[in-house]
Amino acid sequence: MIQVVRAKLHGIRVTGAELDYHGSITLDPDQCAQAGIRPLEYVDIFNKANGARFYTYVIYGEPGSRACVLNGAAARNCQKGDQLIICASAFVQESELYSLRPKVLTFGAGNHVEDIIHYEVFETPERPFNFRMVTEPQAVPAERKVGAFNVKAFTEDLRARGLDDHAIADVLARHLKSVA
Repeated sequence: MIQVVRAKLHGIRVTGAELDYHGSITLDPDQCAQAGIRPLEYVDIFNKANGARFYTYVIYGEPGSRACVLNGAAARNCQKGDQLIICASAFVQESELYSLRPKVLTFGAGNHVEDIIHYEVFETPERPFNFRMVTEPQAVPAERKVGAFNVKAFTEDLRARGLDDHAIADVLARHLKSVA
C-alpha cells in the first residue's frame, strides 16, 4: 500500500488563529464537501509563508464562511493571512491509482475557489504510471462583473471565437487576476 493525496485545498488563507481552543482546524463545510474532506479527518498542513509542516484534524465551521482557523497548538504555526496547503490522504494499492481522481481546490482573494483541478494517473506505452492535472471549466454566473468587466459577455465572445470551456476557464482565470 502507498499513501496518496485524496483531496487538497491549495492556497487557502488563514482567517484566524485561536490558541486557547481544543485543537484542530476549522474549515467551511461547503468547501470541504466540494473537495471531499470530512469532519474529524486528519489532514497535513503546509504553511507557504514559513515552511511549517504539521497535521491536525478538521472541524466544520459556519457554512459559506470561507473560514480557515487554526486552533490550539496548530495556531502557533501560522498568522492570519498566511497561505496554506491542506492535504487529506488515503492508503491505496498501486493498482487503485488509475481510478483515483483527487480534487484540488485553488483559492484566490477572500478564500473564494478559483479553480477546481483533478489529478489523474494513467498508463502509457512509455511508463505504467503517468500523471496529468485536469482543470474543470467553471460556470460563469449570468451577470458577473469585475469592475467594469462583464464576465458573461467576455465568455460568450471567447466561445464565438471557437475556444472550448477549458481554454475559456484558463483565459478567465488569468484575466480576472489582472483586473481584480
